[in-house]
Amino acid sequence: MSRDHRRTTRPRLATTGVALLSTLALAGCAAPLPEPAPEPVPAVPPPAVSLDQSQRVLASVGEVLAEADAAADPAGLPARLDGPALATRTAEYVWAQATAGARPPTALPVDEQVLVVPETDTWPRTQLVVSEQPDDLQAPRVLVLRQESAREPYKLWGWARLLQNVQMPPTAAPEEGSPELPPDAEGLLVPPGEVGARYADVLTHGDGSEHAASFAPDSFRSTVQETRSALAGSLQGAGAGALTETYVPAAEPVVTLGTADGGALVVTEMTTTSTVTLAGGATIPVEPFYAALAGGATTAGTSFSRVFTGVLVVYVPPADAGAPAQVLAAEHVVTSAAAQ
Repeated sequence: MSRDHRRTTRPRLATTGVALLSTLALAGCAAPLPEPAPEPVPAVPPPAVSLDQSQRVLASVGEVLAEADAAADPAGLPARLDGPALATRTAEYVWAQATAGARPPTALPVDEQVLVVPETDTWPRTQLVVSEQPDDLQAPRVLVLRQESAREPYKLWGWARLLQNVQMPPTAAPEEGSPELPPDAEGLLVPPGEVGARYADVLTHGDGSEHAASFAPDSFRSTVQETRSALAGSLQGAGAGALTETYVPAAEPVVTLGTADGGALVVTEMTTTSTVTLAGGATIPVEPFYAALAGGATTAGTSFSRVFTGVLVVYVPPADAGAPAQVLAAEHVVTSAAAQ
C-alpha cells in the first residue's frame, strides 16, 4: 500500500471517531428512559380476605351443609368441612338417624354479624364469623373458617356456641384485618399456646386448679362439671362402677387473633374422654346413638367410653388489664364411642 493511500485513510478514521464520540456524548446528556417503580411494601400485611369474599365462602359452606343435611349423608361434607366440624357433623347425622329425626343437626346460620379476618400474606389462614341467631333462638355460633393453602378453598374447621352473658371483644374492621399472634406471644395474661392446657386443668380440678384464678367462671365449665358429678354419683350410688374423665387440648391453638385492646382471641380444640368402668360383672345398656358409634354394641360389660370433640374460643386480656381470661364460646359433642 502506498504512503499517500495511508495518509488519506487516517483522516477518515479520525472523522468517524469524532462522529462516534459526538453521538455518545449526546446520548450521555439525554434524559434517562423512565423505569417502572415497584409497588411500595405495606407496613403491615393486608387482610387475608375481603368482606365480599367471606360472604361468598359462607354461602358455599351453607350450600354444602344444606344438601348434606337434607340427606343426612356426610359424603359431600369434605368439600367444605374439615377438622372438628367434619367429625361433629358426621356424628350428628348418626344421632339424627338413631332418634328418627328427634335430634336434628346443629343449626348453623351462614349470615354474619361479626367478621374477624387476619392480616397476613401467608397460609394457613383462619377467620372467625359470629353468625346471626338461629331460627330456633339458640345462641349465635362462632364459625371457624380455615384455608390451608392458596390453591385450596376455605373450609368450616369448627364451630362453637356463644355462652351466656358474654360479649365479643372489639376487633379490627375486616378491611384492616386483625394481627395473627404466635403461640408464645408476650404481653398477654396467658400465652396463647398454654390456654388449652391451663383450661383443661381447670376443668379437671375446678377451683382447686392452680390456674382457676386465670379464668372467669363460665356456663360451659359449670355444665361439664355438674354433668360429671351427677354421673359419678349415680354410678357410686348404684354400686355399678366409677367414672373417669380426661381433657386433652390440641398441641397449639388453631389460630390466635389480636383484639383492639391488646388482648387476643384464642381458638383451640379440646378432646374429652369419658369412661365408665363397671364393677361386679354388671352391664350397661348402650343407647342406639352410642351403639352406632361403637360398632353396633348394645351392652358394655367391662367399660364404656365416649369421646367428645370440642372447640373453644377464649378471650385472653393483656397481662396488665387486671381481668381473667374468658371462655366466649364452646362446643362439646360425642363423636366416637367404644364398649368393652
